[in-house]
Amino acid sequence: MSDIGGTAAPLLAARDLAKTHGRTRALDGASVDLAAGEILAVTGASGSGKSTLLHCLAGIVHPDEGTVTYAGERLDELPEKRLSELRRTEFGVVFQFGQLIPELTAADNVGLPLLLAGATRAEAQQRAGEWLERFGVRGPAELRPGAMSGGQAQRVALARALVTGPRIVFADEPTGALDSLASEQVMTALVGTARETGTAVLLITHDAQVAAYADREIRLTDGTAARAGVTA
Repeated sequence: MSDIGGTAAPLLAARDLAKTHGRTRALDGASVDLAAGEILAVTGASGSGKSTLLHCLAGIVHPDEGTVTYAGERLDELPEKRLSELRRTEFGVVFQFGQLIPELTAADNVGLPLLLAGATRAEAQQRAGEWLERFGVRGPAELRPGAMSGGQAQRVALARALVTGPRIVFADEPTGALDSLASEQVMTALVGTARETGTAVLLITHDAQVAAYADREIRLTDGTAARAGVTA
């Protein structure tokens, strides 16, 4: 079933995706569109294929069947070198537990994508500081992840995902490990920044309150996407 987000050509489009893990059919004909600047929530029960869908859309894994097109490029046909480049520059990814590098400070975690893109250390540190301040975590800039609260660490992870100015942020259960207050802080920071920068967000969540931050919601059932309507 297709889920079409509007009349303009979508920034990201998936058609008839299928993906099998072992004997499990994680995706079974899922089709999704994401418009430029749109915040789209993907919901569904545990095991419905939400994370697999995100991984296919972000070029982390290849679907067994179907197509994924980003800004005119077929992601499902690109070599890993080009996919890695896109994930460094035009895609930002945030996972449930942040996946910060424990040996690095908050500032170094945020600055790392910039260093990988060729920035000097001074440039990376300056921009990392600006983004940490934007997300309200400038104070913990010199802390390592183990010394941060869950909410602080997740906001650092958001800053790292957005520091390169991506066109899309893929957020996989970004509040799943947080309490209600920290969840609200993280989502307010993510949505506010996305609106300000025009960044599209594909948000995987099982939480209806988190999904309510999105412009639109689709629900996965047995690996197939169905429209759930406008949420904001």
